[in-house]
Amino acid sequence: MALPDILSRLRLPVVGAPLFIVSTPELVIAQCKAGIVGSFPALNAREKPGEPVMLEAWLAQITEALAKHDRDHPDRPAAPFAVNQIVHRSNARLERDIEICARWKVPIWITSLGARPEVNEAAHACGGIALHDIIDDRFARKAIEKGADGLIAVAAGAGGHAGALSPFALVREIRDWFDGPLLLSGSIATGAGVLAARAMGADLAYIGSPFIATEEADSAPEYKQMIVEGRASDIVTSALFTGISGNYLRPSIVRAGLDPDALPQAGDPMSFAGGSSKAKAWKDIWGAGQGIGAVKAVEPAARMIDRLAAEYAAAKERLLTS
Repeated sequence: MALPDILSRLRLPVVGAPLFIVSTPELVIAQCKAGIVGSFPALNAREKPGEPVMLEAWLAQITEALAKHDRDHPDRPAAPFAVNQIVHRSNARLERDIEICARWKVPIWITSLGARPEVNEAAHACGGIALHDIIDDRFARKAIEKGADGLIAVAAGAGGHAGALSPFALVREIRDWFDGPLLLSGSIATGAGVLAARAMGADLAYIGSPFIATEEADSAPEYKQMIVEGRASDIVTSALFTGISGNYLRPSIVRAGLDPDALPQAGDPMSFAGGSSKAKAWKDIWGAGQGIGAVKAVEPAARMIDRLAAEYAAAKERLLTS
């Protein structure tokens, strides 16, 4: 099945994953201008009581910046952007954020932590598409049954709330029955990795952790440096911090005064009541995926994407000439 038009004209078959706290309009705009889908979690846009709704302001900023880019560069228009909706039952902001995104005609909706038909319907009603992230084939089937247009397979090694399955097994099981848009997440940090994801059966790569170390990311300088200095062995898997198994940077756990080799098995159940997660209490416990060894410096997002594109082309050329 052909990809939806909105995903078929990218410079590089990549979606920048929505990064909790880290993704900002500046990062999204830079990603889209450079030719990949940029995204952010709706819950990143927070305002204090009585202040203007920040999500409205962010969507206006992104929409206007990308429209100006397209006017100035008709020969290389920006890629579309996406907004991530956390559809967990504790997210009290969900209904409000759905209405705002529908009004702004957000082109790509990414849903996480539950499949909700009404969210998919809202995306379709404003002309958008809905992509749902999953960690196994059972959840993938549920997402499509409930109206998602495509899937994001979150495999072992991904940052944040990663799955436990090998990408080879996960993609193969999904492709046995689903021929729609399929994205793959899990330690993809090079252009060769993007090509490998496509060879495996995915349509696009879903890349998050490397963008933590970009100039536009709203991450602490120490966080960015940990990404640059880190390797796969620096990633610790734990359910302590949010109640759901996730991957975190070992040095950040040590800095918080905890022993990464002797963590309790699980923490409090995840909650997004009031628009924020209990993970906020652990804001210094920093998430990342196993692919961070490929990140060598803090740099502008556009430069990182240029390198990914060059690596992707070189990887294809190697295969064609081998």
